[in-house]
Amino acid sequence: MTLYDEIQELKNFKCEDRCVLSVYLNTNPADLNAQNGAWRIHLKNGLKRIEEYLEASNDENEIKNYKSLKKKVEREINDNQDDLQKGVVIFASPHKDLWSVHYVQVPVKTNLHWETEPALDQLRYMYKAYPYAGVILPSFKGIRVLDTSMGIINEEIYYEFDSGLEVWTEQKGVHSSGRAPGSNAIAGGAHLGGNAGSHADDLDHRLKENLERFYKDMGSKIEKLKKERHWDEIHIVGETEHAKSFSKVLQKKPESCVYKNLINSSPANILHEVFEK
Repeated sequence: MTLYDEIQELKNFKCEDRCVLSVYLNTNPADLNAQNGAWRIHLKNGLKRIEEYLEASNDENEIKNYKSLKKKVEREINDNQDDLQKGVVIFASPHKDLWSVHYVQVPVKTNLHWETEPALDQLRYMYKAYPYAGVILPSFKGIRVLDTSMGIINEEIYYEFDSGLEVWTEQKGVHSSGRAPGSNAIAGGAHLGGNAGSHADDLDHRLKENLERFYKDMGSKIEKLKKERHWDEIHIVGETEHAKSFSKVLQKKPESCVYKNLINSSPANILHEVFEK
């Protein structure tokens, strides 16, 4: 299930009595309000205030449900405290065993809610600022695709370019770190002897033609992914020639083009270049 689908389910989630704990926690190490473990205090105080309010109501079942979720939330965040990013968003409820956890790379304002349904206002704002998008990185090696929303990498797919066979292969979940056949062909052309200059020119021309066909083929694939994954935007990141070439095969002009070779960069660095610069 994609994050988009999960949020659609959250919008329809509701229980008759209060049973949903929504947690927005600012854990940004660059924010003075969250530095040096200050987020722990904010989390503890926020959970304690809700518990004190519920204890005044004397609803034993509601208090029991809340305390159970409180412990689960505290355990979840404490167990992952070494891997925290800018924020944590959690929706939890005993009703239908709701448990939705997201560690995000976008600013989060600390807020905790105990209601009959998930508190989604801040989530909607975060989506508006960091929309559901496809970040496409074209290169001689292939095309790297980041399916992202709210600073989260929902999935990463790599389509490898094979200049010899004129086909592409799909690899989900991980970015191929090995050299693609296309890059080997380039190297081979560079080492040809002086008498083989025309052959090198033919090789470069053929490689360029094959790459253009590959981009055209992949353009259709990206358009299909955009529809299937509900991307609001497409961003292109790559060396100028590759970024411009791939932009031309899309039906609609991309939201932005970043002319940098980041094919081997970390997803966090790529998203920073696209959304925060």
